[in-house]
Amino acid sequence: MVPLNLPNFLTLLRILAVPVVVVALLDGTPHGDTLAAIVFALAALTDGLDGYIARSRDSITTFGKLMDPLADKLLVTAALVSLVSLGRLPAWVAMVIIARELAVTVLRSIAAERGVVIAASWMGKVKTVLQIGAVVALIAFNPAPLAVDLLVYAAVLATVVSGLDYFFGLRRRIEQQRVREQPAKE
Repeated sequence: MVPLNLPNFLTLLRILAVPVVVVALLDGTPHGDTLAAIVFALAALTDGLDGYIARSRDSITTFGKLMDPLADKLLVTAALVSLVSLGRLPAWVAMVIIARELAVTVLRSIAAERGVVIAASWMGKVKTVLQIGAVVALIAFNPAPLAVDLLVYAAVLATVVSGLDYFFGLRRRIEQQRVREQPAKE
């Protein structure tokens, strides 16, 4: 059973927001873009909020550790795929972002098996803010002005840089752990 505390409830709301965003974008209903932008933005705000509340109230759960990053990836991926299908976002942009998210998820699993945890870096936080800003802007502005295009490219750049930073940081931590575990040579 899911321990239903406030952070986990916010995570569940974020997961439930995914189909609302997709339907609002793809259904073609009046003001669907506005609804999608508002729901996406509110859901994205719960990402930072649930983690803060969990840490400040000592309410961290296994469910939250697993589902929080999954909810984030579902929300962003669903919005990106929807925007690609509407012709508002080049497919390569979505693929770069989605591939990075999948790669980091796999790397986190490998690291966890080895007992290595790498906290979110400031680059990862910048990446998240730029991705969310780009998605909201792409939903809100159709067609997208130059400023939105620049925001999208900034998000792609931050995505790639933070992915590389994560990969090399993990590699360094695993190597440090390997060195610590080797018996001292005399």
